[in-house]
This record gives sequence, C-alpha cells and structure tokens, in this order.
Amino acid sequence: METIFGNLQGLKSSQLKQLQRLYHQRIPGDTITTSDFSQRLAAISTELNQPVCAYLNRRGQVIRVGVGTPRQTQIPPLELPRYGAERLSGIRCIATNLKPEPPNEAALTAMAMQRLDVLVVLNITGTGFTRRGGGAAGYIKEAYLAHLTPQDSRALITSPSLLKVESNNVQSPSWTVSSPLSIDDLALQDFLELVENLEAEFQREFVAQEVDADHDRVLLVGVITDQITPQRFQDTLAELARLVDTAGGDVLQTLQQKRSRIHPQTVVGEGKVQEVALTAQTIGANLVVFDRDLSPSQVRNLEAQIGVRVVDRTEVILDIFAQRAQSRAGKLQVELAQLEYMQPRLTGRGRTMSRLGGGIGTRGPGETKLETERRAIQQRISRLQKEVNQLQAHRSRLRQRRQHQEVPSVALVGYTNAGKSTLLNALTNAEVYTADQLFATLDPTTRRLVIPNSSTSEPQEILITDTVGFIHELPPSLMDAFRATLEEVTEADGLLHLVDLSHPAWLSHIRSVREILAQMPITPGPALVAFNKIDQVSSETLALAREEFPLAVFISASQRLGLETLRQRLAQLIQYAVNSGKY
Repeated sequence: METIFGNLQGLKSSQLKQLQRLYHQRIPGDTITTSDFSQRLAAISTELNQPVCAYLNRRGQVIRVGVGTPRQTQIPPLELPRYGAERLSGIRCIATNLKPEPPNEAALTAMAMQRLDVLVVLNITGTGFTRRGGGAAGYIKEAYLAHLTPQDSRALITSPSLLKVESNNVQSPSWTVSSPLSIDDLALQDFLELVENLEAEFQREFVAQEVDADHDRVLLVGVITDQITPQRFQDTLAELARLVDTAGGDVLQTLQQKRSRIHPQTVVGEGKVQEVALTAQTIGANLVVFDRDLSPSQVRNLEAQIGVRVVDRTEVILDIFAQRAQSRAGKLQVELAQLEYMQPRLTGRGRTMSRLGGGIGTRGPGETKLETERRAIQQRISRLQKEVNQLQAHRSRLRQRRQHQEVPSVALVGYTNAGKSTLLNALTNAEVYTADQLFATLDPTTRRLVIPNSSTSEPQEILITDTVGFIHELPPSLMDAFRATLEEVTEADGLLHLVDLSHPAWLSHIRSVREILAQMPITPGPALVAFNKIDQVSSETLALAREEFPLAVFISASQRLGLETLRQRLAQLIQYAVNSGKY
C-alpha cells in the first residue's frame, strides 16, 4: 500500500483511498502537470480542508503524497534520488494552497532545500463541480510556477578566504515565481526543456565556482551557551577554522546559534538545522563541522536532515593526527584513538548495539555484519593496547637509562602551534619538521642541550624533549592513546611551558595546558613559562604578560632572540628540581 505522509489525523478511510489513488496517476514526461491531475488534487484538498502535496519524478510518476504544506511534507535530503549543488533533484512538487496568495517563503525554502525541479502551487477556490463521468473540475482559481535560478543561486566563490568565518551571513538561494497562471497555461509549459536548460546553467556555474576538488568544502556550526563567554566562543570558532584548514578543508562559511542548552537530538534547534541544510546546499558545502563533540545519534539525525556528512571537532583532530603521524609509535597511537572513537558509533540494536543476546528482539539466526565488525574492532583495539603498553615499557627503560647516567631532562610542553619544534631546532639544531599549522609534529623528539651550570657556570648536558601539542578540551581518546608520549611530560625533571604570545587567546591557552597537566596520573615537575614570538606582539601585550608572569622568559625562537637567557633559566630550573628532590 502506498504511504501517505503528513497530518493524517481525523482522515476517513474513503479520504485515504482518494489520496492513495493519486499514486496510480501518470503525467506525460514533457508536461509539468495536467489539468485533470491538478483538479483531482485540488478536489481532495478541498474535501480535507488541508493543503496536499504530490511529488512526481521525471517519468511523471507520483512517488510521494503528503497532507500539509511543502515545508511540512518535504523529502529528507538522504531520501532524494540525487542531491548536489550542480543539478536538480529530479522531483517536482504539485501543492495546493487554501489561501489566495503566491508561494510563501517557507514553501520556496523547502523547494530550495530539496532542489526540486519545479514547485507548482495551486490556489483553490473552496468550491467546484464534478464533470459528467466523475472528473473533478472548477476547484482551481490560479496557479503559480516556481523554480530555482542558476544566477546567484550559490555565492560566487572565487576564493575560500572571502567567506571564511563570516557568521550569520547566509547567501539566500535565488528563485523565480511566475505571475498567476491558468491551469491550461501551466499545462502548455515544456517541462523537460525547462529543467534541462536549468541544469545546464547549474552545471556551468558549478564548474566555474568549484574550489579545489581535493579539499572538503566546509560549513562550520558553532553553538554558544550560557556557560561560555562570547570571547571564548569566538576563539573556539577561530581555532576550529584553523583545525579544518590544517586537515586540508576549505571553510566557506560559519553559522552560529545561541542556546540556553544543547538540543539532545540535533545540538541546534529545528529551524537552525533547516538553515544549516539550506546554507550547505546553497554554498556547495560537502562537509558540516560542529564545534563540539557529537553523540552517534546526533550525527545520524543531523546527516538525515542536512544531507551531507557531519563530523565533530574530535574527528577533525583525529584526522590531523592521522595525517601527521610519521613514526610507527605515532601511527600506532593514532589508530588506537580512531578505533576507540569509532567503536560506539557502530549502530545496531540492544544494550551493546548488537543483535545477539538473551531476550526478546535480541536473538537472531547468527552473527550479523555489525557484530562481526564490532568483534574485529575490539580485537584490533586489544592488540594495539598491548603494543602501546610495550611502547610505554620501552620508553620507561630509556628514561631509566638516562636517569642512571644522571642526565637531567626537560619536557617542552605547550598549546599546539606555540613553536615548540622551532625552539627545539633553534636550541639543538634538531631539524624537526616545523610549519605554521596545528599539530605539525606528533612524535616526541629528544635531543641533548648544553647549558651553563647554575652554580659553577661549567657546561652541563641536559635532555630536552619536544612533545605533542595540547589543545583546549583534548579528546579523552587521544589522552589515553598518547599516554606513552605524555609520560615524557610526567617523567621529566622539569617542564618548559612555551606560550605563543602573538595569539589573541594566549591566556586561555595557558589555562588549557595547565588543566591537561593537572589531569596527568603523576604530577609533573616544576615549570618555567617562556613566551614565544615576542617579535610579533605589541608593547602593551608584552607589558601585560610581564605583569601577569614576572618570572617568565621572553623569546623569539624563529629570530633566535632571548635564547641565552633561556639557557640560564633552564639551568636554574634543573637546579631547583634537583634540590627539591624531583631528580
């Protein structure tokens, strides 16, 4: 039996049968609608006293019937036969309207959301008569024909940077609405010629505007709640844009919403989800990135309504880590983090998202594909955990050997992109890879550094280790997977906390690093704060930092400024660590 969608409350069985009979209608391929089909739809709508929508494919077959407005009965993007900015969906909607007015914005937005071939709105009279032989007639007062227009239907994207982090600046799609037409005039329109010309224009425009096909075209979505300050929210969004850029995506636009609390199903409200979907379709985005962690059900709900892939902040960070990992140890830890992130996102039934078990609805004829995948992932996680434990033990032996040789060690910590690798290169000529990117290096690098002894001024060797960069709300799966790397921090005699003073949120970065250090299972040693990139900051920022952190060192690793002072202060740090019993 054909399915009827929308508001079906109070409908009689005879009325449902009339709606079901619409599925047996067929329109000629080159015709938008016939007079007979339109009158029949209008007659049913008049009897129901509700708007009715019929959706037809290009073969003229009715594929969906809904009771309600085009907005209420629209087809979810994932159920459309095709979906993309360069073409139309191949479906038209014939809708009735009880009010004598042109299509409203909600109906036109629904048309744009689904990229309908055309939208026909039939304003009905509320009366009518029946022809001899049973055909309905006289129910339609006037008709309107609407369709998307290629010109300006997407923002002219000549450069992704033109649209980066432009909040609440949504380019509206462009559409055309005809003047009132008679039903006979509408039937004379050549439907196939219309849609073929439209799609040819869309295709030309899409090719002209196409950004690098190898890059994801990204729409960012940020949600600000009462628990976060506006400045912190803007810093988070800017950082997310940097993360996407580092991962190889192009940020086309950013949408924001202020909410008292997160919506449990879709994070943002229903209206904002519609706006996100329309904006993604309008600007040609193929990826939507949210500024917070999403639950598996939230991802499913959002993808079903938006029609493009949806990821959260953690997944972007994991992708960057996967690209950056060079050593076997780094790749091992990244794979472990990815699998632990993926495991709860396998969908299924029952308490453990498996169809196997004891109880009604959980028994089955055998192991399902889901269960097989879950088992394989769990086995792989167990194997990787063992390898990470072996890596942990190996690094522990190396540290014990260094301690036996009485060589003090310093761990270089800091927010990602603070310049840790650049500083290590400047101090030790280590030739570690550096770039103005987040998480440019993942693998810890240990080098020997000669500093003057704080007591005797004689040359003294210490070990300095570059560690993975921290970030605000570092995902727990990464904290766990990288515990072998992070132990370099807890086992060091002292910490050199490097801060990018040129970043507007440097104070927030310091807090984030200290919060992560506080979560370490072993309390790290004493820390020396060093402010980097002083050649790129104003005198006011320098003065504020000196006032807030009077014991800090001020350097520029890239310009090699203040490095001798840093060596002396490192010697004092080691001396303090030795005297305090840490070493």
